[in-house]
Amino acid sequence: MSVAKQFPDSVPDQPELVSETREGDRVTLRIERPEVMNCLSFPTLRRFRTMIERLREDLSIRSILITGAGERAFCAGADLKERKTMPVEMVPHFVRNIRGVMDDVASLPQPTIAVVNGFAFGGGTELMLACDLRVAAEEAAFGLTETTLAIIPGAGGTQRLPRLIGQSRAKDLILTGRKLDAAEAERIGLLNRVFPRAELMEGAYMLAEQIGGNGPVAVRAAKRAIDQGTQVGIAAGLEIEAGCYEDVIPTKDRLEALAAFAEKRKPVYRGA
Repeated sequence: MSVAKQFPDSVPDQPELVSETREGDRVTLRIERPEVMNCLSFPTLRRFRTMIERLREDLSIRSILITGAGERAFCAGADLKERKTMPVEMVPHFVRNIRGVMDDVASLPQPTIAVVNGFAFGGGTELMLACDLRVAAEEAAFGLTETTLAIIPGAGGTQRLPRLIGQSRAKDLILTGRKLDAAEAERIGLLNRVFPRAELMEGAYMLAEQIGGNGPVAVRAAKRAIDQGTQVGIAAGLEIEAGCYEDVIPTKDRLEALAAFAEKRKPVYRGA
């Protein structure tokens, strides 16, 4: 089903809600709603899903960074003002679409990096969790705070967080609804890197550059092996790994790596 068919006819595609910037083989998606802490409304979700649907087909892109506009917030989750006026029968549809965004991000073949410039609460933390890697400014704060609003994380938080940091720590955060700072988030494995605010984007770009310098087919295959293999038993996971390895054997990039090693030069990968 296309993205357009998943939304009511009254929800237009509004390009200004999420911007896209491409530099070389790196794309940055930025939620452009700083006045409401980059929260996710129906139109924002539609825009996000439309963009991701298109980006997944462009394998010349080697990494996708996701961030929020301004310095105050990465994403504060669902738009509660919109939710307050939403007919009760529309709420499950909204939740399915916000979860759909997270699933869309998680299933992208290209590596994704959440660049957390400020608050990331509720759906903002779930958006982070859907990414492969997470970097943040020192001032950033996080939390699956839904139980404090008498609901539960409904966009993958109860499933992705325990898989990342373990069940006990995930229950601590979800059942209490407490917030944590960047230092604790890095310590428990929620974050991969923490940077001073002024160095955040540069740090994220360096991480993307490290990924982009490797064989693109191999990077995508490794991501697929991890994502699929960790959902099954070790024996089945090893078979998935073997299949992913077989995918890289016939590539020109693998031959280029061998030639570059023999010639003592840096390889030039073409993604083929």
